Amino acid sequence: MRVENTFHINASPDHVWSIMSGVADWSSWTKSITSVKVIDAGPFAVGTTAEVRQPGMPAATWTVTELAPGESFTWQARNPGLISTGVHSVRAAANGGTDATLVFEQSGALAGLMSLLFGRKCRRFVQMEADGLKWRSETP
Repeated sequence: MRVENTFHINASPDHVWSIMSGVADWSSWTKSITSVKVIDAGPFAVGTTAEVRQPGMPAATWTVTELAPGESFTWQARNPGLISTGVHSVRAAANGGTDATLVFEQSGALAGLMSLLFGRKCRRFVQMEADGLKWRSETP
């Protein structure tokens, strides 16, 4: 299963990045997240882990696997038979503002089953995150 959403935000890439990479605050701007507890002290970096709770889903521990500061980060939650990957990126839009992209992907032996059971919810959650990020970034 792969869900991808690219959308425009009327705010600078630096501003959008500061919100996007501030994962501990996500529950304040998207209803797809109940809470995020960053487990590691220190700056947001490769290896940072966080416990993410979402409505109607079990808690998951996500680990940052790639980071291009100011541009993108990738994190993964690994379970037996399933790897969930989230990619979050920003880039300056040609006409001003920011183009943001959110990707959620699952792979592994259980990915097909998870797509059948939770595909619709995952698509809805990605859209909720996009809507919330746009709202939070554009709100003074």
